Amino acid sequence: MINFSTNARNMRSSEIRKLMKLAADPSIISFAGGMPANDLFPIEMIDELYNNLPKKDKQAAMQYGPTEGYPPLLEALKNYLISKGFNLDGQGLIVTTGAQQAINLVSKVMLDPGDTVITEYPSFIGALAAFKSYDAITTGVEMDQSGIMIEKLEKTLDQIGEKAKILYLSPYFHNPAGIIYSKKRKEELLKLLENRNICLLEDDPYGELYFDENDKELTIPMKAMGSEPVPICYTGSFAKIFGPGLRLGWLLAPEAIIEKCQLAKQSMDACTSTFTQVLAAAYLNQNKLGEYLNILRPTYARRAQTMLHALEENMPAGITWTKPKGGFYIWVTLPETVNATDVFNISVKNGAAFVIGSAFDPEGKRNNSFRLAFSHTPEGKIGEGVKIVADAVKACL
Repeated sequence: MINFSTNARNMRSSEIRKLMKLAADPSIISFAGGMPANDLFPIEMIDELYNNLPKKDKQAAMQYGPTEGYPPLLEALKNYLISKGFNLDGQGLIVTTGAQQAINLVSKVMLDPGDTVITEYPSFIGALAAFKSYDAITTGVEMDQSGIMIEKLEKTLDQIGEKAKILYLSPYFHNPAGIIYSKKRKEELLKLLENRNICLLEDDPYGELYFDENDKELTIPMKAMGSEPVPICYTGSFAKIFGPGLRLGWLLAPEAIIEKCQLAKQSMDACTSTFTQVLAAAYLNQNKLGEYLNILRPTYARRAQTMLHALEENMPAGITWTKPKGGFYIWVTLPETVNATDVFNISVKNGAAFVIGSAFDPEGKRNNSFRLAFSHTPEGKIGEGVKIVADAVKACL
């Protein structure tokens, strides 16, 4: 008998892993993976960036680097964050192996077994897994189109009290709900958090992917709004704006938190890949980000519009869905009597896959909803796939 730790014994197979395995079948139209489109990756740009690097930078790329990050990338990231309105006084910055590691690091240094993490309902699967890996209790608070519902959040905060260590939010083109927080809701939220002993973990991997320039103002992070009533840990990522295979994210947080996260990271991986950090530094310093975003934004906007049109055409009455202004996702809500797993089983048998709602429920219970990702699917396949999903919904009504 293998004597596993209590933590390992508490691990459970994720339902999304099973769903993603089914969805990997090339004969299936998959709306399951929250992934960029392969044909949009800036391959030629990456070749150009690498080929034009000085020899000393190529040598540095092959070497170990500082735990906190490759210095030229840290400097480039600081300039990028300042341009977005962040005040870096009293703040520390660390490069992480994807934003997932940033979430994990904050969890590791903040959570004791039995502590509570308050999240939105629904919430990002990867974050929920990180919190639960430290034996935390996750509690979800419902959202509306403007963000987490303030009255319900206040009630939850008051009920849980000091055991609530982290408030985890994904305010910008939310995964999985696709919504973006209104300016008013963010202001209300910051006001509510005044004088509370909690850390706000603000996760922002999609904020650059707005469809309309007029919505850019909505993407201003709470950490850049001038008021920090509680410690705010802000995570970002290159996954959606360069490539997820680079495995590069970052964490901006008060210096005391960053110091602890550096110690925790040393025991995890010593340092994030220097090779990809060198590429990312060149990418930012040569102003390639804006060039690439000018390709991504209209492409994802078209795919979202194609999916919304297909939903309007094919879904039966009584089904609702979000209408994203950016990002990758649409969240579909069914009548409470309909189980999304039943819809999935019919849909995948007929050739289309998605992710069921219970995977995004912090308590793993509610399952009358599902997530459709439009980012990875060719535009010509979206309508066909949505019709298959809609027919499966009709069969379950």
